[in-house]
Amino acid sequence: MIRILLAEDDQAMRTYLARALENAGYDVLAVDRGTEALPYLKTQHFDLLLSDIVMPEMDGIELAQRCAEVSPITKVMFITGFAAVSLRAGREAPHAKVLSKPFHLRDIVMEVQRLFGLSEHAQL
Repeated sequence: MIRILLAEDDQAMRTYLARALENAGYDVLAVDRGTEALPYLKTQHFDLLLSDIVMPEMDGIELAQRCAEVSPITKVMFITGFAAVSLRAGREAPHAKVLSKPFHLRDIVMEVQRLFGLSEHAQL
């Protein structure tokens, strides 16, 4: 089963995303900031880091850079509501997918499926 570490500081969005991804068959651990996510990246295996970019203490870009150091095989996908931040993410983490808010839950599930080369009807 694909494991996802979700870092999102907005509680409602975090709950919404975690539930949608779990309903799609993914194993999700959700945290509210990058500094909380980092210890998990160091001690557990995750297939995907799904992170908001703008968060307190450590933004998603710094988290992705630290992830690349401690868990280089973990894929990264950003979610953001800020276009300028999206451009920065593309420059500083060029291998990461950026999904701009607002998006529909099925969009994020489809992007995760694409990232792992899964078809819409694949069993996870």
